[in-house]
Amino acid sequence: MGRGDNLTILYPSGCKEVTEDVGPDELIRRLKTLAHTLQSMGQDDGAYQVSEYVPLAMHIADDFFLSYPSRDVQLLIACCIADVLRVYAPEAPYKDPGQVKTLFMFLIKQLGGLKDPKDPAFKRYFYLLENLAYVKSFNMCFELEDCQEIFCKLFKLMFNIVNDEHSGKVKSFMLDVLCPLINESDVVSNDLLDIILSNVLEPAKSQRKNAYHLAKELVVKCSDTLEPYIQAFFNHVLILGREEKTLTISQKVYDLIYELNHICPSVLLSVLPQLEFKLKSSDEEERYGSVSLLARMFSEKDSTLALNHRQLWTAFLGRFNDISIKIRTKCVQYSMHFLLNHPLLRKDITDTLKLRQHDSEESVRYEVVMAIVSTAKKDFSIVSDSEDLLNFVKERTLDKKFKIRKEAMCGLAMIYKKHLNSPDVPPATRHAVTWIKDKILHGYYMTSMDDRLLVERLLNTCLVPYQLPPEDRMKKLFYLYASIDDNATKAFIELQKHQLAVRKNVAELIELHRKPQDEERDREIAYRLGHLTKFLPDPLKVQEFLRKFSQNLNTDPQLLSLMETVVSHDVSCKDSVEAVTQILKKLGQPVMTNLYYNTIKMLLERVSSVMVDQTALEALVGLVEGALSADTSVLDSLNLTSDIATEKGLKLLFVLSFVYPAHFLHADILTRLIALLNVPDSTISPPVLSVLTYIGKYKPIGEPYPDLASVLIPICQRFAESGTPKQAKHAVRCLHTNCTSDSDEVFERILEKIKEQLTFDSVHFRTAVVSLGHIAFNMPDKFLIPIKNVVSRKVVKELLMRNQTSAHTPGPLPRDDVEEWIEEELLTEESSVKMEGIKMMARWLLGLKSDVISAQKTFRMLNAFILHKGDLLETGKMLQSPSYERPTYEHPHLRTGSQYIQHKNQKAEMAHLRLSAGAAMLKICEQKGVGDQFTSEQFYNLSLLMNDECPQVRERFAIKLHKGLARGIPHKCLPLDFMGFYALAGLEPDRQLKIAVRQYMMADISKRRDYIRSITMSGGSEKASSQLPHIMPDYMLVFAVPLLAHQPDFKDPTDVSQLTRIRSCLWYILEPLMTKNDVYCFGFYKALIEQMKNHKDAVKPEDEITNQKLWAVCDLAMGLILSKTTSFEMKEFPSDPRIPPMYFKKHEDPNFVNVKSYLPTELQVNAPKGSTKVLTGVTKKTTNTVMMVKSAVLNKQRPEDRVEDNVTTSSSIDLPVMKEVKDEDTMMDEDTSNLTNTRKRSRGGFNLEDELDNDDSTTLTSVLPTPTVPSASSTGPASKRGRIGGAIDAASNRISSYLQKETNGKT
Repeated sequence: MGRGDNLTILYPSGCKEVTEDVGPDELIRRLKTLAHTLQSMGQDDGAYQVSEYVPLAMHIADDFFLSYPSRDVQLLIACCIADVLRVYAPEAPYKDPGQVKTLFMFLIKQLGGLKDPKDPAFKRYFYLLENLAYVKSFNMCFELEDCQEIFCKLFKLMFNIVNDEHSGKVKSFMLDVLCPLINESDVVSNDLLDIILSNVLEPAKSQRKNAYHLAKELVVKCSDTLEPYIQAFFNHVLILGREEKTLTISQKVYDLIYELNHICPSVLLSVLPQLEFKLKSSDEEERYGSVSLLARMFSEKDSTLALNHRQLWTAFLGRFNDISIKIRTKCVQYSMHFLLNHPLLRKDITDTLKLRQHDSEESVRYEVVMAIVSTAKKDFSIVSDSEDLLNFVKERTLDKKFKIRKEAMCGLAMIYKKHLNSPDVPPATRHAVTWIKDKILHGYYMTSMDDRLLVERLLNTCLVPYQLPPEDRMKKLFYLYASIDDNATKAFIELQKHQLAVRKNVAELIELHRKPQDEERDREIAYRLGHLTKFLPDPLKVQEFLRKFSQNLNTDPQLLSLMETVVSHDVSCKDSVEAVTQILKKLGQPVMTNLYYNTIKMLLERVSSVMVDQTALEALVGLVEGALSADTSVLDSLNLTSDIATEKGLKLLFVLSFVYPAHFLHADILTRLIALLNVPDSTISPPVLSVLTYIGKYKPIGEPYPDLASVLIPICQRFAESGTPKQAKHAVRCLHTNCTSDSDEVFERILEKIKEQLTFDSVHFRTAVVSLGHIAFNMPDKFLIPIKNVVSRKVVKELLMRNQTSAHTPGPLPRDDVEEWIEEELLTEESSVKMEGIKMMARWLLGLKSDVISAQKTFRMLNAFILHKGDLLETGKMLQSPSYERPTYEHPHLRTGSQYIQHKNQKAEMAHLRLSAGAAMLKICEQKGVGDQFTSEQFYNLSLLMNDECPQVRERFAIKLHKGLARGIPHKCLPLDFMGFYALAGLEPDRQLKIAVRQYMMADISKRRDYIRSITMSGGSEKASSQLPHIMPDYMLVFAVPLLAHQPDFKDPTDVSQLTRIRSCLWYILEPLMTKNDVYCFGFYKALIEQMKNHKDAVKPEDEITNQKLWAVCDLAMGLILSKTTSFEMKEFPSDPRIPPMYFKKHEDPNFVNVKSYLPTELQVNAPKGSTKVLTGVTKKTTNTVMMVKSAVLNKQRPEDRVEDNVTTSSSIDLPVMKEVKDEDTMMDEDTSNLTNTRKRSRGGFNLEDELDNDDSTTLTSVLPTPTVPSASSTGPASKRGRIGGAIDAASNRISSYLQKETNGKT
């Protein structure tokens, strides 16, 4: 740049020359004077009209001054130049473009001094900024070609230097400098746009907030100018897909749209519709980016984007169903924000969540649950207003993944605890979640141990919070138990029983640690620890930590003492919680990685008693008393009616007495319970007597409180003699458990009294029969002869073997007005007493256990009841029709009315009587000894009830059969023979009943498989392998085949229609045995069927038609396994095929091989390709005599010889439950001729809880399902996987099957 001539430079008055030869300090002084003078000049001074100061302006713009080393000199020069530009505006003296660019670059550099407001020269920098802003000096640059370079540098500088210490005035002047450069510019370059917009994005947004706010203000003030450039940028990137890598904002397009939507939505009016193309892009990352952006923008509070851009909103909703998992997950994750912030969009979001809660990907289903639960936590009214949302969570409690089930259950429990425990909950909200407690408890039906532990934890922390005071805790428990449904009630009871079983096992383990150390003790501890693993998830993993805990118990006496406190029978809830807390402190840090801590914590959660103790029971009894007396304060606090509160309260006491009898054994509680027996209502005393019975089982009341026993005994005696049948039953039980010294005298008096009442002349006939049966059951040895005489003379001869006249059979309704099937309470008194007589004989036999002669006589009588359709004497008085004959109609239940004279009430009574006889036979057969005395003919006749003409008989008999098969596997249940009965359900015409029976069958199969799995994992002796033929459900085929062969409708083994029905029955039982069975072995079934076909019928061995029917059924079974089997691998099986001689007789020819097919051609099945062995009853395209001979030789070889070693190695079992069982390897030995030996089975004694009266709502059988958790002396299926299975009655099995079906089908 040229320098002006000093002779022509004119300085303002008072200003000295500014030259190169002046020293720095003097130069600064002279520049200050010049700057001050120029600062005082105004545009109206007229100085700009003359050119006298132009040389001076050019002189101070010399490179010498612009590059002067002194910072102060440069600042003063910049101020002077800025003033020159101000004074001469709009015509600046600088015309050369290069000079202009240099000057403005110099000014930009000087503006950098604004960075530090504490700088002494800051005022001059501020003046420079103000001056440049005032006259828009930078607008001069518009005429330069590279003006965008200058602007970019200026904008970048401003964003870099702005900070918190700058006042609002400084920031305002910055905007005044920058805004005109955008608003008055002909073009805004992408580089400049990048500098501005990059400051509204991360990391500038969070790390340099002042730059963000400056950029934000700039965008708002210049929105109209920037809009076309922003739109062009997005078009370039979004539509054309051309990305400029040099621009920062190109890498963050979606973030930029989000921020601009916040800052100035108007600039995006034409940009947002373009996002619809990105939502439908084939590139997953593009869709994901656009979905993430729109989810944020749509879901934000006060956002109207979805309402203003409906088409874009609809396209966004479509991404909830995107093929990409992470896109679906992202959509669902924002659902909570939509639900919370946008009431108008809730319906759309709810509809999309309905689909996503069934998503095949677990992470998506998980996010659905989390979104709804999170919404409920923040604003429950949103969820309660939409019943669908809570139903989504409800369905996810059945998800196949535990992670999702856990979140759904915990979310529901949190909602229940938070909102239902508050007194101010609106009725609508309370109604919306009334089912939550049911749903949580239904989780106990899941087979996973994790689910069981979760439900137990939620019960104690949310449903009935253990931290509450005892009275409040009992109110919550009372309300919970009184308001849950039947299936939840059964789950609650099962939960209490499982915890009791775990507590018992841990208590026995702790007791072992108190014994002196020796080898036997250590071996027993090791066994107990192995058994204990079955009560926790992942048994193999927790075993190590349980062993470590056992070692700590040996070395830490305090830890052992604390554990004794936890498992003590009468520990208080407070002491239990404190002991658990101290134990956990000894286990290390409570972190997820401390697996030892978490394992023992799970165990302590199962064994600690934190819900019920003496204080709590006193409060609970008080609530029950208040309900009985209709105390409004109590009923209002429980929110229950008097009748429901009374019924449920008594049942709750009954359940708790079974689990916590020690807490009841206190004088105050017992006195109040005994007082309840004097309430006039006859329905009150039976459950109270049951409570007292369980207390007596723990410790007879007469021992600690003889005075209370003296009050109780006369009351029970009165009930046993003249009470209702239910009162009598429970009174005898209560007396038996609580009498200590004079029990014989008491029962002698009762027995003498009831002998007098065993006549229809007495109003207490039925009560006497019931009392007699329970006395015979509980004390068979003490009154052996008297009871036997009464049974023979009174019960059999005068009651069962004699029909009374109409004058002696009073009934509640005229006989002609009763329907074909009526409930028991509507039966005539004679029929009711006869039914009780049948039950009484069953109880008597169960008490005797081993009276073979009496058992055989009783079976003959009960068989006659079934054979003659309930009319035992075939007199025709109960039904004017011929005696029962094997029916000739197509199905027993389809018989027409023309075959019998309809006399409806008599038919109903006969139906009840034959059902009672069948139920009694089943109950007797559960007991080893007397239960082994039935013959094969009686077995076949009993099976007729599965196809009875009355649907109610079929339904109830199937329930009884299922209960008997599910109870106490393997020693207290019906023998495996009765599993064959299920085949007859294949003829059931009622679809619902057929499905229900199938569920019973599958539950029984599953329980047996679980038990086999548990004993196999436990290890033991070879003796246990001999038990497998009595447990394995696969053997039910052996019993189903002869049953079907003797089915009354099956008369002609060549009739295709009859054979087709028989085949459907076979497939009814074979389908669950073959499908979804990991251990299915084609070779075993094939050998089993071949061996059966090589035998004759045991009942009619010489009847050719009967044998042909048996062999035809075998051929049908072989055809089914050939046609339905997918793998013909001849793998090993845990047991050898065995044929029961009770139903099959060996052929006279020891070398007999039955290879003939007895089926019509259309029913025959070809052998599988590649088969080299002859399959009996199967046609092959090519036959070979040599091959048939070879097959005969192979069939002759005993299977035991081929697989014996394998059986030994795979099933070496030694369980305590097997020690008292004799060697049963010959259970089904075909050479055994004695009936007792033939029916010999491995079973234990009869349990009191497993009595005959399953229909009594207050009995343990109906209220407390038979325990399936293994105790110290038995190992059940629950010991492996904790199943409930058949331990709950028919209704529970229905829901269990329903839950399993729902769980498997949810995705």
